[in-house]
Amino acid sequence: MSTKLYVGGIPYTSTEATLKDAFAKAGNVTSASIIIDRMTGRSKGFGFVEMSTEEEAQAAINMWNGQDLEGRKLTVNVARPLEPRAPMNRRQM
Repeated sequence: MSTKLYVGGIPYTSTEATLKDAFAKAGNVTSASIIIDRMTGRSKGFGFVEMSTEEEAQAAINMWNGQDLEGRKLTVNVARPLEPRAPMNRRQM
């Protein structure tokens, strides 16, 4: 069963391929994605990496949490499930 990791502090110039290659050093990467701001089209500086096993995920956390990637310090931990948000009122915008 795969384990999804949250990765914060991703350099704005990094690509999903860069992220996948970096985490592949810890094990088999199932997927890697960087979250993009819809308004600007730029990276938000965080993303998710999915490792194929829990052991590989733990190895990736041990390898990359607090470490430097292209000049920025990464924060890596197991991703939490998305919490439901209240519906947004159009007038609040």
